[in-house]
Amino acid sequence: MTYCCALRLKQGLVFISDTRTNAGVDHISVYRKLYTFGIQGERFICIQTSGNLATTQAVIGHLQNHLTLKQEPNLYSVNTMFEAAGLVGQILRKVIADVTEDTQEQSNYFCSLLIGGQIKGEDMQLYNIYPQGNFISATSDTPYFQIGESKYGKPILDRALSYDMPLDEALRCSLISFDSTLRSNVSVGMPLDTLVYQKDSFVIPQGKRINEDEPYFQNISKQWSETLKKGLQDLPKPNDDFFQ
Repeated sequence: MTYCCALRLKQGLVFISDTRTNAGVDHISVYRKLYTFGIQGERFICIQTSGNLATTQAVIGHLQNHLTLKQEPNLYSVNTMFEAAGLVGQILRKVIADVTEDTQEQSNYFCSLLIGGQIKGEDMQLYNIYPQGNFISATSDTPYFQIGESKYGKPILDRALSYDMPLDEALRCSLISFDSTLRSNVSVGMPLDTLVYQKDSFVIPQGKRINEDEPYFQNISKQWSETLKKGLQDLPKPNDDFFQ
C-alpha cells in the first residue's frame, strides 16, 4: 500500500510520499513514489503515485519518453497545469487499456496520482487524478489531497490544516499525519520523500528523504505522542452517571 499527501496552500505546495510497496508480508520493497519535472525559472511539476506499481511506473516512463523524444504534448510543452493533468490522465487510461480491454479486469491495474505545480503566468494548481483518467482540483476550502492509505492521517489534517497556514507549520502537520499512519498501518513505511515549493519561485526543490533515524522526525513524533497523552489527561473527567 501507499500513503501520499499533497497540499496547495496560499504560500506554496507541500508533497510527502512514503516508499513502501508490498505484495504480501514476505515481499516488501522500497520504491520512490514522488517524481519531479520542471524548467528552472519557468515551470515546476510534481507527481505522486499510488496503486499498481507496474501501472505507475509505465505512466512515469511514458511521460519521461515524451520529454526525451520531444513528443507533443509533453509536460514541458503544455501551457497550463490543467493541460498537464489531462495529459497524465490520458496516458494513465492508455496504459491500463493496453493491458486489458476487460473493464472488470482493469481494476486490478488501477492507480491514482496527484499532480501539482506551477507554470509561469499561471497560479499554482493541485489535481487528484482517478484511475479512469478524470480529475478534480484542490481549492482554498479543500486545500489537500491524499491517495493510498489515507484514513489514519486524515483526522489531523481535517482538524489542523488551513489554506492560510505557513508552509513550515503545514509541513509539520503533514509529517504528524504520516507519523499517525506509520504507527497504525504496516503497509506504509519509511523512508519518506518530502518536497516544499514556494509560490512564484519557479525553483525546482531538491527535496528531502526522511529515514528512520532522522532526528527531527523522531523528535516531533515523540513530542506529538506526549502532547496527546497530556491532552487526554487534561480533559474533564466524565460524570459518575457514565459508570452507572
